[in-house]
Amino acid sequence: GDFLKQFYSSAAYIPPLILLQHHPDDFFTLERWLSDRGGREVRLRVPLRGAKRKLVDMVAENARQSLEYMLLGRMTAARATSAALEEIKKALKLPRLPKRIECYDISDISGKSAVGAMVVFEEGEPRKEYYRRFRIKTIEGTDDYAMMQEVLRRRFKKVGEFEDTWAITPDLVLIDGGRGHLNAALEVIKLAGSENIAVASIAKENEEIFRPGMAEPIVLPRDSAALRMLQFIRDEAHRFAIGYHRKVRGRESVKSALDNVPGIGPKRKKALLRKFGSVKAIKEASTEDIAAVPGMTRVLAAKIKEYL
Repeated sequence: GDFLKQFYSSAAYIPPLILLQHHPDDFFTLERWLSDRGGREVRLRVPLRGAKRKLVDMVAENARQSLEYMLLGRMTAARATSAALEEIKKALKLPRLPKRIECYDISDISGKSAVGAMVVFEEGEPRKEYYRRFRIKTIEGTDDYAMMQEVLRRRFKKVGEFEDTWAITPDLVLIDGGRGHLNAALEVIKLAGSENIAVASIAKENEEIFRPGMAEPIVLPRDSAALRMLQFIRDEAHRFAIGYHRKVRGRESVKSALDNVPGIGPKRKKALLRKFGSVKAIKEASTEDIAAVPGMTRVLAAKIKEYL
């Protein structure tokens, strides 16, 4: 009965005849409810023999097989994930299974609008509620090592200061980069008092993995489940960083373009950015739409259209 209510409460179509495998307790109440929902008489039937009974049995068997296949698929995926994590532990000589992996990436173009990204995977699955984004605040230019250090410093400083999700320590910190990125990361993590956390870097060019104390990089087979998982996590961090970088650059381009418009100060720029999000959107907006933004006037709106 509960399933029927749940299913047909949002169904676009309710048929005049519904065949059931078992007789629900609220049989007549359900019939009335379905009739009201469908706008016509709806009958429930539990066939005991004949073609309709065979049809109900066939549907039940198909549902049972589908459930078994789904559960089997989940079990197979879980085993594959567990095997990949075990392979990572062995190949990288980690002290424990990397059930929680944090990966970091930096995105910048010629030092412009540099940002950092942190993604989190638990048991091989992305935990997007733990993802974090960082605006680079203290580094000028294109010093990737220093930018990575700033992000890690800000992240691991929070381990001792907060009792929320920041306090969770990873089993593995994965850095997008080579030996230099690894050493830069180690320096910060040790100073933060988190030297017991395992750290590795993965260089995209040859997919080499660097670990502290290992003179040679680790090169996993291309078809390795461990490599595929590490690549996926690294690529997710890169995707997340690039997305944030584009968003920040878009905001910066709006601000810089509006700097040339007389009468548009920080508050008005912020209001325009919140409303339209990009220079292109402002160009395409009508004078009336721009004038409707808090703090704007029709005269200023016309001036913006003229300058842009």
